[in-house]
Amino acid sequence: MWTALLLAGQRPGIDALAAAFGETRKALVPVAGEAMLSRVARTLLACPEVSRVVVLAQDVEALTATADTSWLASEPRVSFAVSEGGIAVSVAAVAGTATAPWPVLVTTADHPLLTPAMVAEFLAGTGNADVAVAVVERRVVLAAYPANQRTWLKFRGGAWSGANLFALSDARAAAALAMWAGVERDRKSGWRLILKLGPLLLAGAALRVLTLHDAVARVGRRLGLVMRAVALSQAEAAIDVDKPSDHALAQAILSARVQTLA
Repeated sequence: MWTALLLAGQRPGIDALAAAFGETRKALVPVAGEAMLSRVARTLLACPEVSRVVVLAQDVEALTATADTSWLASEPRVSFAVSEGGIAVSVAAVAGTATAPWPVLVTTADHPLLTPAMVAEFLAGTGNADVAVAVVERRVVLAAYPANQRTWLKFRGGAWSGANLFALSDARAAAALAMWAGVERDRKSGWRLILKLGPLLLAGAALRVLTLHDAVARVGRRLGLVMRAVALSQAEAAIDVDKPSDHALAQAILSARVQTLA
């Protein structure tokens, strides 16, 4: 059984999306009548592969002080941990502990379109990987939502968007988390980033002589790990809510889901 780490922290300063909806924290922005944090937590608890959910955030009390999220404080399968200085450091601090035993599934509170089917497809595709990341190919997203704008990583054979799902199987994932922390620290320093990921790897990606799956596997080998990119079949897996246009699209998708069920 997997432990789900639900990232609900916030970068310093005012979050533009939260401010647009009169909230102080992005995770509390409502989508289709429910705070994103609450919606994603309910989805994770509905996954048969997930035994518990650990919410990672800087201010836990503020996140459970609303009508939508107060239930989290009394739910026996939900616990909380205080975030550290960055995402990777925060995950590394709790992953593999009594609070969040291996294996660990990581996702984010701004992923209100997440479904148990997406989680099941992702985990089924991780295989023997020490670390896996979920992705969605551009053609899948644009076939369903042609006006949707995302950041695409372009490789040979396709362009990809992340799906905010990561699988960490055991303590060997620590090497990947350490690299992730370094990338977070050095994301504004191009040369340091190149040294971390490897110039040949970055050149291969830039020239599109590598597929995404090849590139991820090579990063894993540099770290002494088995790393895998898992392609998901549902376009909605790539749609997180970072800006008002994302919010409007998520609202429309969730409304359509309700109508379908009705």
